Parts: sequence; structure tokens; C-alpha cells
Amino acid sequence: MKNSYLIILILLIITNATNAQEKVNYLEESPADFKARMQWFDDAKYGMFVHFGLYSQLGGIYKGNDKGRYAEWIQGNQDIPSEEYAKLIDTWNPKDFNATKIVKLAKKAGMKYLVITTKHHEGFALWDSKYTDFDIANSPMKGRDLVKELADACRKEGLHFGTYYSITDWHHPAQEPGFNEKENKLAWGLTHMKDGRKEEYVTFMKNQIKELIENYDIEIIWFDADWAEWWTLEDGNDLYQYIRELKPNIIINNRVSKRDKFKKDFGTPEQFHLDNKVDYYWEACYTLNDSWGFKIKDKEWKTPEVVYEKLKDINGKGGNFLLNVGPDGDGNVPKESAKILIEVGKMLKRDK
Repeated sequence: MKNSYLIILILLIITNATNAQEKVNYLEESPADFKARMQWFDDAKYGMFVHFGLYSQLGGIYKGNDKGRYAEWIQGNQDIPSEEYAKLIDTWNPKDFNATKIVKLAKKAGMKYLVITTKHHEGFALWDSKYTDFDIANSPMKGRDLVKELADACRKEGLHFGTYYSITDWHHPAQEPGFNEKENKLAWGLTHMKDGRKEEYVTFMKNQIKELIENYDIEIIWFDADWAEWWTLEDGNDLYQYIRELKPNIIINNRVSKRDKFKKDFGTPEQFHLDNKVDYYWEACYTLNDSWGFKIKDKEWKTPEVVYEKLKDINGKGGNFLLNVGPDGDGNVPKESAKILIEVGKMLKRDK
């Protein structure tokens, strides 16, 4: 009997030692492994960003008020109370959303990957999440999974698929409006973490991110809202490690941590791009008009020529170009967006 216990003890020691040896620090990835993991992204050059959520049905106007540049920021721009804003879930019914049509548009435009806002700052989840009721399963769209529809369409058409996820969450009870010194008032744009609730929220985030990775086998996770004062460089390093342990070959943007200090896996200049080549991977994201989310009054469309020249300039300096479309409340890509993208696609075909 004693021998049996001894054998079990030895096996446990060996198992624990093996597990300890297998623990990989993904922040210290070798240059060769990093290059191999980033290869498809480096080759892709051009992708579609899709901003879509509860805000899409408003089109940048709430109770007659159109204050704010970006339509997806309407809750923050107009300081709409969380419980009031949350009622939008009852009227969100983008019945025309057609993942295949959107992905085929991206492909026709010459794009090689697509990233969708699965949870923007408003906190609404585009998938049926076990960790919140503020999701698609509790809207009139119950029964549909827009993330799966897009993931499946991308794989069918040969595009890489990724998801955007905001670190800030205006709906989660752990957060509340922070103090805006410039305007001398509390505002949603800068959230404050309630005392003693950060660990709860980080666990919530990790659970949702795990759902996205396991349910949709995503290739990129695109973070935002790293500006929150309660989110630290150490928090970002921990989340980066957690995600890579779940899926070692996934690609993560630098906003998982503090973007001014953290450049793995790629930098993310927004509405501008770099002047010269740099020694890290990067991707410039731009809007097609002025707003990311659908905005009825926004007619500031870039011409196909402007988009084409930006793409060529960005690619020539070693960057990728992630160009946004904002479907309307019914789920349709604005006709002007589609027209521009198709024309750019024709211009790219003529280059071949």
C-alpha cells in the first residue's frame, strides 16, 4: 500500500514539474515565432472594420439631439443614463443584416480580413453570452448569431476573421461615469471602476473573450479603450498572456495594454497613419465618412481615389489598412460605402 502511495506521489511531482516547464511566457516570444505567427496579417494588407451595435438604430440622433462626432459614442457624448440607454435592446432589430453580402463586398473590394465590433463601449454583446443578459439573445434578434454568421461567411470566402472588444463597458455594474475635468462633470467617456469591483470585471472580460475564441475560433482580437485610468500596463500584460494561452497563434492589437508603451502584436494609429517605416507591425484604421457607427447626417465620404492612395501609402510604409463600414439600424451597409469600396476594388484589380 505504501508503495502505491509513493508511486502516486512521484507521478504527481513529475506531472507538476512538466506543467511548470510547459508554461510559456508569450510576452517573450522569439522573433522567428513572432514573424511566423504574423505572416498572414503582414501579407493581408487590407481589411474591413465593421462598427455595429445598439447605437446603429439611432443613426447619431437621440431624442432629437445629434451632439457628438462619433455615432457609436452617443451614450457617452450625451451622458445617457445606463438604464435608459439599455432600453434600446427592445427595439434593436436589424433584420436585413446579411453576413454573406457584407463579406462578399469586402472580398470584391480586395480586402483579406474582417473585424466586427462584438462589444463596443456600450457593453452590448453581438453574440449570446452566458455572462450577461445584455446581448443579442435578449433582443428581437433572438435566435440569430451575427458573429457566427460572419465567421462562417469569412471562412467560406477565404477571409480571415477577427473581433473587436472594448475594455470599457458603460453597462456593466462595476463601472460608472468618471470625472471629466475639461467639462467639469461626470461623463461616460471616462469610466471609473467602483471600489473593490475590478477583479469581478476582469473575470467577466476574460470569460467573454474565452467565449469568442472558443465559439468562433477568431484569428484577431482587436481591443479598445485602453485609456481607462484603472486599466494598467500590468493588466494588459496579464490579459495578453491569458489570451495566448487559450489560442497561441491568435493575433492581438496593442490596445490590450497601454498603446503608447505596448506595440505587440501590432500598433494601431487611428484616423492617421505613420510617415515612415518602423520596426514593428502596424495597422491604420480609418472611417469611410467621418463616423465609425452609422450616422444619418454624416455625408463626408472619402472618394475612391482618396481611399486607394491611402491604401498604397500605408502599405508602402509597411502598414495594413483597416477601413470601416457602419451598417444602419436595419443591418444594411450604406449604399455610398459599398459604391466606394467596389470602385477601389476595381482600381486594385487594374494594378495586377
